[in-house]
Amino acid sequence: MSQVISFFVLFLFVTCSVSPVFSSTTNSHLQPNQTFRPHEELHKLKILMKINKPSVKTIRSPDGDLIECVLAHQQPAFDHPQLKGKKPLDPPERPKGHNPRGTLSDNFQLWSMSGETCPEGTVPIRRTTESDLLRAGSFEKFGRKFTKPVQRDTSTGGHEHAVGYVSGEEYYGAKASINVWAPKVASQYEFSLSQMWVISGSFGDDLNTIEAGWQVSPELYGDNYPRFFTYWTSDAYQATGCYNLLCSGFVQTNNRIAIGAAISPTSDYNGGQFDISILVWKDPKHGNWWLEFGSGVLVGYWPSFLFTHLRDHAGMIQYGGEVVNSRTSGFHTPTQMGSGHFAGEGFGKASYFRNLQVVDWDNNLVPSSNLRVLADNPNCYDIQGGTNTAWGTFFYYGGPGRNSKCP
Repeated sequence: MSQVISFFVLFLFVTCSVSPVFSSTTNSHLQPNQTFRPHEELHKLKILMKINKPSVKTIRSPDGDLIECVLAHQQPAFDHPQLKGKKPLDPPERPKGHNPRGTLSDNFQLWSMSGETCPEGTVPIRRTTESDLLRAGSFEKFGRKFTKPVQRDTSTGGHEHAVGYVSGEEYYGAKASINVWAPKVASQYEFSLSQMWVISGSFGDDLNTIEAGWQVSPELYGDNYPRFFTYWTSDAYQATGCYNLLCSGFVQTNNRIAIGAAISPTSDYNGGQFDISILVWKDPKHGNWWLEFGSGVLVGYWPSFLFTHLRDHAGMIQYGGEVVNSRTSGFHTPTQMGSGHFAGEGFGKASYFRNLQVVDWDNNLVPSSNLRVLADNPNCYDIQGGTNTAWGTFFYYGGPGRNSKCP
């Protein structure tokens, strides 16, 4: 059974990437740093118009992002045939044992430091630019992950992970507090992320996932800021799903949080630590999967009709870090995971997940018992789990990538 679970874990990890994909069709083939040819302009404009909805207000973030305040019922999710003409749902019943305060720090994201906010009835959406499309490599793959062949040897290029996971029961949600850092990413086509996965399906073409956390992805965002992100798929990253609000899927209900925007502050080595709390759970009444940030701030929801297996429940919850290792010039990448330091350095130096919990069949928030930990290449990135009264179930994880034991 443990071998089967390990295979499932590895399948999920090696099928996730935002590395450049070049379409075989002429109209969508884009080389990085290349301008659009005249016959591609119309296609580009259609994509930008579909993603960038009309806004009632524009806010310029200190990092250069433009945040558009879009009327809630005009956000990309409502392009979906099953949502056209509808409005966002009211807040759902929270899991038992969860005591949200509903407060949000004003300095959670860089764009909010401008002092500007989006009006009630709107949602803040990061504007997608022509440069964002160019970095993606193809129009069709923009904002999406794509699949790679299943492989056990990740040392020849691919993905490396340090994760904790639970399986074997029915899960209706999960919660964790995730330490935020700004790891160095060595290449535009590599990334470093820390996230939570809610998973269901056979780990074939019917894999369903809901994902949330923070990531540094120069390809997706054009910089090295850690950013709050979401993802979903109902077919193993093939034709469905996307990051953030880049397709019809996630319905945002909050006017204070911009999904895909840079997080501030971040943690300092041997200094101040900053973490974000994320809760994903299934509304017992309507079956939609809701996302909560911090101390009870609802961000929005994934409608149940987006999924197949997740219309019922999840069969696995995973927490942890992932990087892309492209092995430039034949060496392991120096891209960092978490803080860039190994788990054994502990608090203030290594990155962590704490207070890991799951939502059970009766909508109770309970500790993630029987957590297993797995590191693909512990000489490059490792993980150490534990429990205590303050942090409940937790683990430290991460690493520097290339070093004397990880050439």
